[in-house]
Amino acid sequence: MKPVAATGVDFLSEHLRDPLTVALLVAIPALFVVVSAAVLSEFASALGGSVAGRSASALGAGWAAAFLAGALGFFQVSSSRDADRRLALAGFGAAKTATARIGAALVLGLLVSVVAFFTLWLRAGIAHPAHAFVAILIFALIYIGIGALVGSLVSGALEGSLAVAFIFLIDTFSGPGMSAGGGLAELMPTRTAADVLIAAGAGNNSPAGDWIVVGFTTLAALAVAAAAFWLAARPRS
Repeated sequence: MKPVAATGVDFLSEHLRDPLTVALLVAIPALFVVVSAAVLSEFASALGGSVAGRSASALGAGWAAAFLAGALGFFQVSSSRDADRRLALAGFGAAKTATARIGAALVLGLLVSVVAFFTLWLRAGIAHPAHAFVAILIFALIYIGIGALVGSLVSGALEGSLAVAFIFLIDTFSGPGMSAGGGLAELMPTRTAADVLIAAGAGNNSPAGDWIVVGFTTLAALAVAAAAFWLAARPRS
């Protein structure tokens, strides 16, 4: 496990050695949370939804973490495919390479979730901080899976980035509190996580069934991410 951990640290350093990347990881979640409440409330009103106030701020924190985590998941697959295959061919193996990659992705997802959560806490306060933080982190983990899946299917940086952004926009504006519900909203992966986050923002508890659903959804997303990282690193004959 030590070589895998050391490689994961190296992968993480690839992203964090650039000061601009670090600045974006901190600034984007913070700015998103600060400006999201009014914007999300206005869009929700236009689309027939009801999210507003602290619930809108909480939802904005979740979407901030999701957007960055999805982009990071995509680029971890698309931009590192050749390097990961060489590493696997050198004797490290595709499974270990994928494990190191997903470990780095989880740390990055945790980082953006922490920034989004503390900005939310300072900006709007939160009645259920533990619930809110877990829900924000779940948004990030789900979008790591989405970003990695897109990265395994789309090789171009521009095309893949637009694909992740397109999924993000559909998910955002068809989700709970943002629209009248039904149709496409029922199929989106963050639907129950959004319910939990909206409830936490409003100071309400979520039923155990919602937590079970988000738990299984998160595990499925991480399984997809692991498969995408493994496929990207697997040497071709």
